[in-house]
Amino acid sequence: MDCRHDPATPNVATESRRDDAACVAFLQWALPRLGLRWAGYRKVRRQVCRRLHRRLAELGLPDLDAYRARLAADPAEWDVLATLTPVTISRFARDRAVFDALASEVVPALGRMRLRAWSAGCASGEEAYTLALLWPVMDVLATDVHPAVLERARRAAYPRSSLRELTAPERERAFVARGAEHVVRPAIAGRVTVARHDVRDPPPAAGPFDLVLCRNVAFTYLDEECRRAVLARMATAVRAGGALVIGLHETLPPSPWFAPWPGARATHRRSARPAGDAAP
Repeated sequence: MDCRHDPATPNVATESRRDDAACVAFLQWALPRLGLRWAGYRKVRRQVCRRLHRRLAELGLPDLDAYRARLAADPAEWDVLATLTPVTISRFARDRAVFDALASEVVPALGRMRLRAWSAGCASGEEAYTLALLWPVMDVLATDVHPAVLERARRAAYPRSSLRELTAPERERAFVARGAEHVVRPAIAGRVTVARHDVRDPPPAAGPFDLVLCRNVAFTYLDEECRRAVLARMATAVRAGGALVIGLHETLPPSPWFAPWPGARATHRRSARPAGDAAP
């Protein structure tokens, strides 16, 4: 058999590379116009590219060049595009070392009988329910901007693959199996409130919080100006002495309000006054 490629036959790999290159070019053009960073999307772009191609099909457009023209002709389409950009990668106790450090170093130091936590950018809710599972004294506000993932968070039902970083006793304590899904038990789910919120907006009125987790959201995907604005808002959302947790590979913009928490990875303590201020 002659295995040489017939030039007249479509090459799937080549087409895939072309589609990816077109999507990369589009995102590099569009993301800054939405206050987002291409660098944050580089390794996870395919999730957004799939949504973009579904949107092209909905609009009956042949390619992303045509979609650029649509954006120019219809400014309201930018709002639709913004809903296609959130990246939703989530599972229970993701980056387990972070939760272990919270248990050993942070939560005991918060010094309160009842704790309030905010899971900002909660995706499907796994992070928020992890907090409620690990700390029965914690009430959690879980927020995200994407309606579809919020609906999944409210259902509190997950495939077993989302539970892989939990121990067997934790899985037993937290879930009831229903077919292929594992549903969070009411005693845990009842301490989590799910609501829509954009981290670029003022903090929720439920604050200030003892603990805020804003991981792999603002400080990965937003541009520098937005990251600074979000951090300034976080300074009002975290009580003095409280903790802000970010992604393991994220860094905070310079801030007088937060300093690394010794012994706790990706965690920062909120100071009582800006660094460098003299005591009154």
